[in-house]
Amino acid sequence: MKLALRELVRRPGRFVTAAVILTLIAILLMFLGGLLDGLIRSSTGAVRAQQADAIVYSESSQASFIRSRIEPEQRSAIEALDGVDRTGGLGVVQLGARVPGNGPRDLANVGVWGYEIPPDGVPEPPAPGEVWADEVLQADGVELGDELLVGPARTPLVVVGWVEDTSFNGQGGLWAEVDTWRQVLGANRPDAVLADGVFQALVVQSADGDAVVDTIEAALGTEVEAFTVPDAIDAIPGVTEQQTTFNQILGVTVVIALVVIALFFALLTVERTALYGVLKAIGARSPTIFLGLVAQAVVVTLIASFIAAIGAIVLDLLIPPGSIPLFISPSRIVTSVVLLLVAAIIGSAFSLRRVLKIDPASALGG
Repeated sequence: MKLALRELVRRPGRFVTAAVILTLIAILLMFLGGLLDGLIRSSTGAVRAQQADAIVYSESSQASFIRSRIEPEQRSAIEALDGVDRTGGLGVVQLGARVPGNGPRDLANVGVWGYEIPPDGVPEPPAPGEVWADEVLQADGVELGDELLVGPARTPLVVVGWVEDTSFNGQGGLWAEVDTWRQVLGANRPDAVLADGVFQALVVQSADGDAVVDTIEAALGTEVEAFTVPDAIDAIPGVTEQQTTFNQILGVTVVIALVVIALFFALLTVERTALYGVLKAIGARSPTIFLGLVAQAVVVTLIASFIAAIGAIVLDLLIPPGSIPLFISPSRIVTSVVLLLVAAIIGSAFSLRRVLKIDPASALGG
């Protein structure tokens, strides 16, 4: 083990090629993982921010805000259930917004939300005609105090403050009081106008926690569908498919890293056959030699991962918010490093059989 680590210090040039390739693979792994996390955040932020134990949609809506309708009678029935502390109406309309200073066709994609219970990080509803805007819209040129003209009806909305991580389906959130949301919906989507008291969804807070979902389903199961916030996130169209696709790509990237490490240390073992023969002749055991190989693979991988992590963080800082949905988190970096270390150990293990077969006499030509 000490001999293997000493070789890394005294002859680092022998491992440069593997380190460079692994660094590039690690950067790719972290970038793809960060892109997945960014896409999921931009698709689910508005739902993830809800301070709720349940989100309720109409039964046939398939957890879609656009198709869902919660009537006042249904809301009253839910509020009468044991354990329900508070309910709040919720709705969204997805439109394009004209930004002051931008071209007439250079629209910002926005989701105008009407809410009664403030989501996490969103203040109480602002005054009529005003909105809290998600900071990702800064990439579209939106500034504090701007009057955005929303939708084909060019409904004016004034930005009075910023919120964070409340995008939905890749569109920056504009958070308004209920009457303003109804005005925007009616002016720009006349086919989707809702009567007073009707909402697209209902946010439910309960002393029973997630158990309130079963309570609602048991009482109004033929009229509504209730989800916990994590289940509501999974029900958003495209989220599960994105995760599955990117996880497959990440898996292939890890396999490539495994193959690179396996080939590199297999060639290194062939080059060192005579050296290993000498070591065995003076009493070194095969497991000791193999552990030295594994230690070298782990150290090279850690160095490559460290360089890649710095590169990924710098890349994340250089990319303007809202331009590319990239989010490099500490957990993503740690996960990537762990996957690469597993690949390094498994890859170096392919050299075990060759190490075991080395005979001191034949290796030394005797």
